[in-house]
Parts: sequence; structure tokens; C-alpha cells
Amino acid sequence: MVRLALLMLGDRASAEDAVQESFAAVYRRWDKIKDGTRVEAYLRSAVLNTSRSVLRRRKLAVLHRQPVDPPVWSAESQAMLGEDRREVLAALATLPTRRREVLVMRFYLHLSDAEIAQTLGITTVTVRSTISRALKSLGAKLQEDR
Repeated sequence: MVRLALLMLGDRASAEDAVQESFAAVYRRWDKIKDGTRVEAYLRSAVLNTSRSVLRRRKLAVLHRQPVDPPVWSAESQAMLGEDRREVLAALATLPTRRREVLVMRFYLHLSDAEIAQTLGITTVTVRSTISRALKSLGAKLQEDR
């Protein structure tokens, strides 16, 4: 779950906070969960919803402050990630939220179309079309940056 939030939010501290907040919210509503077999999908949805909320708050905060330099990768992160991977993650961060979500769940969490659909509350056809559009956008962004 932390990996999902990290890929959505871009920094580990925010990701851990989002996951903790999500688990606490699920725990508070535990008695209302009817289908125990869907707990993992329910938790993923909670993490995505919390991540969306964090991103919305960040957007609002950006509107009300002075422009700052873009985040700089730490030396540790640079050593761990190759240049290509950093470019992909940077391009991924520019995608609309839904497109980023489906790519993260497919290629980083290795979820099936059905699992993604269940998590997001959409059809598998919508998942496939969103992945297709997201990959096209991501490819265009990567070509543009080169």
C-alpha cells in the first residue's frame, strides 16, 4: 500500500501518512465492511482516495504560495534510480490522476484489469482504455522531454 501511495504522491513521508490515515479510516468502518473477501481492494481504494485528497490539498496550497523550484531527487534516490526510470516517474507525475492510478496499479503493483476495476469501481473495459490512453500520453511526454 505504501508503494501505491508513494507512486501517487512522490514522497515517502506523505505516502506513509496517507496509508496510515487510510488504515485508520478502514479500521473505524470495519463493522460496515460486508464482503471480507474484498478487504484488499477496499484498502487500495482508501489509499487512492486519501492520495487524491492529498494531491487536491497540494494543488490548493500551490495556488496560494510563491513559485518554488521543482523537487530535487536526493543523492540516495539518484543512486538507486537510473536516469530512464527518473524520467518515467517524472512523466508519470504529470498525467491526470486516473491515468496515473491505472498505470501504477498495472505496472508497479502488477494488478489485473479485474483487480484495478474493482479498486476504482469501474469496468474492465474502462481500465483497458484508460491504460491505453495513459501509455499514449506517457509516451508523448517522454518523447517531448528528449
